[in-house]
Amino acid sequence: MKRYSLKSDLMFMVCSFLSLMALSSLARLLLFYWNSELATHAPGSEIAMGFWVGLRFDLIICSATILPMAFGLLFPRGLSARSFWVAWLMILSGIMILVALVEPVFYDEFHTRLNSIAVQYLNEDPATVISMIINGTPFFTLLIVWAVCLAVMFTVYTWLDKCFREPEYASGVKAWWPRVPAFIVVMFLLAVGFRGGTIRSGAPLRWGDAVHSQSPFANHLALNGVYTFIKAIERLGDKKDSNTVWLTAMENQAALDITRQMILQPEDKLLDPRSLALYRETTPKERLLPDNVTNVVYILMESFSSRFIGAEGDTNNITPYFDALTEEGLLFTRAFSNGTHTHQGMFATFACFPNTPGNEYLMQSEEGHTHFSGYPAVMSDLGYESNAYVYNGAFNWDNQLGFFGNQGITHFVGRDEMKNPKFIDPTWGVSDEDMFNRALEELDALNNKGKPFFAMLQSLSNHMPYAVPEQLEIEPVTSMGSRNERMTAMRYSDWALGEFFKDAKQKPWYNNTLFVLVGDHGFSVNDMVTPVDLLRHHVPVLMIAPGLREAVGATNNKVMSQLDVVPTATSLFGKPFAQHCWGRNILALPENDPGFAIVKPSGNDPLVAFIKGDKVLVKQPELNPELFRYQLGPQPSAQELNEPSVLADMYEQLSAFLQTAMRSLNNKSVGDKPGLEDL
Repeated sequence: MKRYSLKSDLMFMVCSFLSLMALSSLARLLLFYWNSELATHAPGSEIAMGFWVGLRFDLIICSATILPMAFGLLFPRGLSARSFWVAWLMILSGIMILVALVEPVFYDEFHTRLNSIAVQYLNEDPATVISMIINGTPFFTLLIVWAVCLAVMFTVYTWLDKCFREPEYASGVKAWWPRVPAFIVVMFLLAVGFRGGTIRSGAPLRWGDAVHSQSPFANHLALNGVYTFIKAIERLGDKKDSNTVWLTAMENQAALDITRQMILQPEDKLLDPRSLALYRETTPKERLLPDNVTNVVYILMESFSSRFIGAEGDTNNITPYFDALTEEGLLFTRAFSNGTHTHQGMFATFACFPNTPGNEYLMQSEEGHTHFSGYPAVMSDLGYESNAYVYNGAFNWDNQLGFFGNQGITHFVGRDEMKNPKFIDPTWGVSDEDMFNRALEELDALNNKGKPFFAMLQSLSNHMPYAVPEQLEIEPVTSMGSRNERMTAMRYSDWALGEFFKDAKQKPWYNNTLFVLVGDHGFSVNDMVTPVDLLRHHVPVLMIAPGLREAVGATNNKVMSQLDVVPTATSLFGKPFAQHCWGRNILALPENDPGFAIVKPSGNDPLVAFIKGDKVLVKQPELNPELFRYQLGPQPSAQELNEPSVLADMYEQLSAFLQTAMRSLNNKSVGDKPGLEDL
């Protein structure tokens, strides 16, 4: 085999590197084009800066790709084994192209660059995930495009190989020694590339360097998908270190004291203050429901975003049935989900425990294998024995059966228990109509036992791939562009909810029941008003029962999260109850308390937000906390504030809350029993 000249090897390397950089820029251009509606909220100069800063993140990935070729310069024959190096470049290019094609769809759904969410999905039931991808995305089109792009890159690399094959005529040490200084120069340049093109002292290019704009999209555009995915994998394997900043924010007793000040109310009495952070007996001041109301039914609505609720200002007529129900109950207009995935909404609402950094998949992790003092435990403490959990899908997803079985739910009805369903989603399970019909039967059966009951119902149709029956009782949405399919699914889910209540009102148990409707999370929309996608967390909470509206009014505008739902709903009965919920009774807040919510988006990126009144504090990775004043409704907005004292107070509360919650979880002291050690 001939050895090619050093010049040929260097030119092959340089041109291959430039090809990879061009590929990375095209990937960013595709992301921009696919999500171009988001760019309308950012000045063109900031979008352009996103592309410019993005080149620096691309340098990191492309330098890493070329690194083996740099060592190849020192091989006896240099880079003459071109078929091997072309294969190496094709493998890495294939990965980069795959990320480039997946990310626009991923970003449209989650408003974040590729991260651990993708890894977590791959850890779930593969058949369900594959079905969701095939049925919910242009999968085969993307597959064809991927193959075509691979063919193009193969053509480019083989052409470069042919262009730079000048043979080396000298031999021995005389020919080899110039490669040593060339190697040193190349390694220096790659080292600069690894640092994002900077030779400054201190840390290399970091995540926070992408932040150059008030537009989250412009900032996200600057990142590199392969880079963010690798960082996500690193955090998965380094969970302990990634949480240190929150676990050591302050002295433990100080964090505990602040957290108790945030949560405890005059009606609360701590039951084990030495071992359990918030385990308490709550004695409501009065009963706000008629004596005949004894049953409780929670309905967790899939992807039910307040952004498209008519009763909260939307004009697209997506939720007419829910809007009508708000005329019969109490609507909380500033409620927020603690996370952006269903399982986070489930354990926040039903287990009363927050979504915290490093524990986003609590129901499936070792830390979640403990007993929480949430909805099932509270109801059991009040003497309830009969319960049911009805769901369209399979309870093995997100370990729902194992988790909630451990919390005290005894009767599960999933897709495999549905009788003659009218429609079966090829990915998830039966339709919302089928789920609600079966729920009516289960509630009848519970009522026939002659004892008060509680139940959990969970919808699913409003989830990718948005499979709904072909024959719909509603008009499909046709005026919302790329959102038509999703909004049709939401409108269908709303109709199924309305049908459930129409039939439930004919049942003998209806007037004896408190209904609590909660959105599990919202979904990404074009208005990314803060670095945390605030509107994705804005969800409706609606409570319906005889006499409730007359007792407390039609709406409540205090800020609340899913953690507050159980304490608030249970307090309506006026009976003392024990709880270790990390929320409080919103209806008992004094006038000067605006309420608060702490949210943690999905993925293992350490991004959190603290919402208090009309202000939201956002803590992004590697950046100082930022404070905004936000506005919800049809024209949402946010304005950055310069109020250092307010920012400092809110950040202290956020840090204390997270530190205490995470310590309690690690200590397995989140229920009614002492954990591994005292606080």
